[in-house]
Order: sequence, then structure tokens, then C-alpha cells
Amino acid sequence: MPLTPLDIHNKEFARRFRGYDEDEVNEFLDQVIKDYEIVIRENKELHNQLLSIQERLNHFVHIEETLSKTIIVAQEAADEVKSNAKKESQLIIKESEKNADRIINEALSKSRKVSIETEELRKQASIYRTRFRTLLEAQLELLSQDDWDALDSRGEIREVREGVI
Repeated sequence: MPLTPLDIHNKEFARRFRGYDEDEVNEFLDQVIKDYEIVIRENKELHNQLLSIQERLNHFVHIEETLSKTIIVAQEAADEVKSNAKKESQLIIKESEKNADRIINEALSKSRKVSIETEELRKQASIYRTRFRTLLEAQLELLSQDDWDALDSRGEIREVREGVI
């Protein structure tokens, strides 16, 4: 058990012949008591400071652990967001590809329809031209026949020109 200043103060020494000067010893012991009290007080202050610093250290260690966990959680959340964004972008790309395929198929279908209609119109135009040519040729053949001369002499051509017949 360590000595206390009171132990030093109450210490009694046996007296001997030709011993130390009692006043000097007492004076020295008083100085030792004062110094020992100062050392004890400083030791207590240092101990209290150590406890306070230890508390702060524990607080900072706790903050560090919390920050580490927060960083891990944030990293996991970032990875999850990144993964979700990648999945969503792939879904958007697939949807866009489907829409593009649908638009292309619709355009091809319309193109085929227009092509078929164009071909049908060409056939109808060809038929019309053939019929019109046939009609014109028939009319020219009628005009080149000798019967017109006979009609002209009777005056029927004039009436045809005037729109009577």
C-alpha cells in the first residue's frame, strides 16, 4: 500500500543518542509532504485527463466504426443503384429494339402495300392505255373507211360536227 502524506506526517522515529536534528528532520518531512501532495494531486489530474482522453478516444473510435459501416452501406447502396440502373437501361434498350422492330415491320408492311397498289395502278393504266389505243385505232379505222365519203355527200358529217346526231 502506497504512503500517503498523512502517513509521512504522522511518522514517528525512535530517538537515539546523537540522532539527527529533530527540527531539520521535521522540516525535511514537511517539504517531502508538500512535494508528495503535489505529486499525488498531479497524478490525480493526469489520471482524470487520461480518463477524459480515453473517453474521447472511445468516442472517436465509435465514430470511426460508424463511418466505416456507413461507407460500407453507402458502397452497397451505390452498387445496388448501379446494378438497378444497368438493368433498367437494358430493359429500355430491349423495349427500344422491340419498338424499332415494330416500326420497321409496319414500314415494310406499308411499303409492300404501296408497292402492290402501285403495281395494281400500273396494270390498270396499262389496261386503260390498251383499251384507249384499241378505241382510237377502231375510230381511225372507221375514219379511213370509204363510208365517210358517202356520209359526207348526204350531209350527215356536218350534222355530226354540229352535234345534231
